[in-house]
Amino acid sequence: MRSGGVARVTLPCLFHLPLCGAAALADELPVEYAALTAPPNVPPPITRDYPARVVVELVVVEKDGLIADGVEYTFWTFGGTVPGRFIRVRQGDTVQLQLANHPDNKLPHNIDLHAVNGPGGGAASTFTAPGHKSQFTFKALNAGLYVYHCATAPVGMHVANGMYGLIYVQPESGPLPPVDQEFYVMQGDFYTDEPFGVKGHQAFSMQRAIDEHPSYVVFNGSALSMVGDDALQVKVGERIRIFVGNGGPNLVSSFHVIGEIFDTVYPEGGREPTHDVQTTLVPAGGSAIVEFTINTSGTYAMVDHSILRAFNKGALGLLKAAGPQVHDVYSGKELDQVYLGDQAVASALRGPRFPEEAETWTGAPSAAKEIDGGALFAKNCSMCHQAAGQGLEGVFPPLAKSDFLMARATAPDRKELVGIVLNGKTGAVTVNGKPYNGVMTPIAGLSDAEIAAVLSFVTSHWGNAGAPPFTADEVGKARAAVTATAAAPAAAP
Repeated sequence: MRSGGVARVTLPCLFHLPLCGAAALADELPVEYAALTAPPNVPPPITRDYPARVVVELVVVEKDGLIADGVEYTFWTFGGTVPGRFIRVRQGDTVQLQLANHPDNKLPHNIDLHAVNGPGGGAASTFTAPGHKSQFTFKALNAGLYVYHCATAPVGMHVANGMYGLIYVQPESGPLPPVDQEFYVMQGDFYTDEPFGVKGHQAFSMQRAIDEHPSYVVFNGSALSMVGDDALQVKVGERIRIFVGNGGPNLVSSFHVIGEIFDTVYPEGGREPTHDVQTTLVPAGGSAIVEFTINTSGTYAMVDHSILRAFNKGALGLLKAAGPQVHDVYSGKELDQVYLGDQAVASALRGPRFPEEAETWTGAPSAAKEIDGGALFAKNCSMCHQAAGQGLEGVFPPLAKSDFLMARATAPDRKELVGIVLNGKTGAVTVNGKPYNGVMTPIAGLSDAEIAAVLSFVTSHWGNAGAPPFTADEVGKARAAVTATAAAPAAAP
């Protein structure tokens, strides 16, 4: 059995000479084929208490796939996925690495495993042309979580195209304490000719890679890898372990799960844990193991806390926790009412400072067309909804060609859209048939005329049409209605 588990072979090594390296002829170790898993899955812990000869079969595949919604990229992969297959062996094992280069590939490749004690980590022994297969053997001397990657020149290009993965050398003293679920998450930065989100097939840009200006920073090879239906599914009360890697080739990752604290972290993938960590650094070509318990239900975002990478370049994945909301751990919103700070009150009382402000002052009945709604959108909204209104998959819904937006923009009563701008919006929505579950924060400090200008802009651009322009007078009336609703006391139970 070579995929769902491990197969133990007890025949003497001489009967399997094609599978053996010279260093292993002295020992007739039992032979096992490693159970390799695609992300985000992890092979089961090794339960044996003796060394074995572990055969690892990896196939290099060059293939097209999606790096973001509608954006195709040619990945170079170990096993057809980015990152490559997760490998688990035991400290003291003799590992026989067989690397096959698929005959349809165009380029030679090899593998450098950071778990190897030997020149090049195996790179020199595995340089393999398309349609060929190479092999070398090493002894797993050091326990820990290690990166592997291609090291064929130009090395940076091969790594930047997705050629990396993790190998876990389990300590000979035994596996880590049991947990309910284990996951495999690996960050990588990608460099394309066009910026993030430009549709179609995108080519690799060596100059952007040299300049360290990635178009995409993603987990598991795509901004789509762990959102929507592919979000990681967990349950309240479960203990979670994530084997985290960073393929690079350039950026350091600040790995963080929003709404959780890592009660145990094995920094650098080593053996000595630290505790109660909010964010852990994972260098390019490095790793970490993080553990935490899900205390209450909800959706938790995994991010690179170099945070613009998460919301603007794709370094975001979701953990969806099913089960009860534990209110003594996290109450949820307890209060939602109007608050005007002293500065806001003073500003509202003084009126406009200059004559040219009169037309844009809150409550002024001027038409929104006098204000640049596009500039206001770029300043206040584009960080989440993106410059062309395309949104972020699974988190921030698109405004471009949005059925959700236009159904409300063409309704007889349009105060819901005004309320979203003023009060924000949380929870799940469906836009153009796709689910989104993010947090839109309120936009503070805009006058009625400015809100009207922004709404008029987004409902008449990016394929949206058919809605009449918003006016400051309409927004003012809607503001009064949604403010009164927010301020009303809750009914007694």
